[in-house]
Amino acid sequence: MDTGIILKIAGVGLLTAIVCVILKKSDRDEIATFATLAGLIIVATLVIDMLGGLFDTLRSLLALN
Repeated sequence: MDTGIILKIAGVGLLTAIVCVILKKSDRDEIATFATLAGLIIVATLVIDMLGGLFDTLRSLLALN
């Protein structure tokens, strides 16, 4: 299994957390919420792409063409 995807997800999470803390300290809570939502969408896109690859692998493994 590739650990690169785990590092990407951790990086997005860390960057999102830092941006949210900075925005909340400057009283921009609405923008911090949008930044959190953007980070969640990016991670969800990565996970959905991985799940698509998993399903393709399972289909080829079980020969369900």
